[in-house]
Amino acid sequence: MNRNYLFLFLFSVLMTISGLASMPPLDRDEPRFVQATKQMAETGDYVDIRFQNASRYQKPIGIYWLQSAAVALSGEGAEAPIWVYRLVSALGIAIAVVAIAWTGTNLFGANAGLAAGLVMAAIFATAFEGRDAKTDAMLLACCILAQGALAQIYTASRKNEAVAGHLPWIFWTAQGAAILIKGPIAPLLSALTIAVLFAFERDWRWLSKLKAARGLALVVLIVLPWLALITWKSGGAFLQQAVGKDMLSKVAQGEESHGLPPGFYMLTYSLFMWPFGLIAVGAGLQALNRLRDDPRLRFCLAWYIPFWLLFELIPTKLPHYVMPAYPGMALLIGWLLTLQPQDANAPLRRWQVWLWWSTAFGLAVVTVGLVVVCIAAPIYLAATFLWWSIPAAAAALAAGYLAFSRQLQVSLGRIGAIAVCAGVTYGLLFGVIAPSLQPLWLSPRIEAAVLANRPCETTVLASAEYHEPSLVFLVGTKTVLTDVDGVARHLLEDPACALALAPVGDEKKLADLLAGQGKVANRVAEIDGINYSSGDKLSLGLYRVAR
Repeated sequence: MNRNYLFLFLFSVLMTISGLASMPPLDRDEPRFVQATKQMAETGDYVDIRFQNASRYQKPIGIYWLQSAAVALSGEGAEAPIWVYRLVSALGIAIAVVAIAWTGTNLFGANAGLAAGLVMAAIFATAFEGRDAKTDAMLLACCILAQGALAQIYTASRKNEAVAGHLPWIFWTAQGAAILIKGPIAPLLSALTIAVLFAFERDWRWLSKLKAARGLALVVLIVLPWLALITWKSGGAFLQQAVGKDMLSKVAQGEESHGLPPGFYMLTYSLFMWPFGLIAVGAGLQALNRLRDDPRLRFCLAWYIPFWLLFELIPTKLPHYVMPAYPGMALLIGWLLTLQPQDANAPLRRWQVWLWWSTAFGLAVVTVGLVVVCIAAPIYLAATFLWWSIPAAAAALAAGYLAFSRQLQVSLGRIGAIAVCAGVTYGLLFGVIAPSLQPLWLSPRIEAAVLANRPCETTVLASAEYHEPSLVFLVGTKTVLTDVDGVARHLLEDPACALALAPVGDEKKLADLLAGQGKVANRVAEIDGINYSSGDKLSLGLYRVAR
């Protein structure tokens, strides 16, 4: 059993390591997180959270502390490259994979736990978030640890068995850590699970095994010290911005241009659970048909369904918001392995057959889509054929083919083969193909141009129109995000050392502004490409004052 956990940990690391260093910072959220952490290393202030001179109070401190620890351990300080920050997310996914295997093993047996771990390591959602230096990978780890402990407490109480003494402490420690990382998401997940179980059974008594008084005291001990410090330091602005602006506004209306109607997560399910989405739906449908017979199945469905439904109703939607629900489905895939084939493949109801075929269509669409992206993206965006596209596309096809099975129960060996094929796809897609799409990566090319043309060690860049946070992280905290008028002022204030970035189409305006002060700017580099955050094609010039 312990060997399974070690194997899954190493397998998860292997699944996410490709692309950690080669993928540039991903606008817009990732550079905001890593830049705030970078500024902590620069200033030595590990309480306040800032992006340049502005406060960044959307999320608590947890992820910044973890990234700061990675930066300190790297020995490179504020100059640490992006992969150092991403190690925290890769570790978070590895912990999540082991945690779901631990949960599955204790609920359904060792093979079921191994299957659940393989699924969590190989779905698209975790493959992406494990390479993205944000909160979601570590939040997932905390959610699974909390829910895994809760599941074991619940099922033990249903069997009138003793509850292991360490489980309540795992539950509450994970809740406290999750709050420090992303606020109330993990408590919400557990509360919804408990509420649905109570609605089904009308029994609260098992909750006494959680030792809530001592547990809540532990959560307060974890969360309160930093919360008190930041509240004092920010004059209450943290709570106002994090709760009033970020959380409540997302619930009330679509925020950050991400307002979408219900059904979004159903439509994106096949991508973010790829390639195991169809197998998971088959397992979930069989579990629904046995809901009254097995408390373990009730728990898994109560883990997934209410959380997913709630986030379908909340106007603000991003794909990773429902990721904490996916482990419930991974557990059900493992559960199917414990059944006899005739039981695991019992006939479905008509509406369930329709849902299964709809998901099969989604699996086919996503598989073909990944194949097309692997082959066509370098041709279309970089005007080159990449030979690595062939094995990536072949692995994606193999994963999709193996994941399509008319039998709802899939063997452990087949699950492993699907996971390996998916891992090859992700490794080549994120590690080789995506980094080769040079027109998309404007900030690294701007950084290279600045390093090649900066006249002084103290050179500061001012940028007009292109304001992506990755530019600040790569070029420097002092980078000025402004307009063409601001770029002209920046050049005039330090004509010997300053550099400026502006659209080539605004070159005449910049020249006129400088000419009024008797100065001329030379274009020393030109960077053409696509700002994928906005979809705009850009032609940017790098300028310095002529001597």
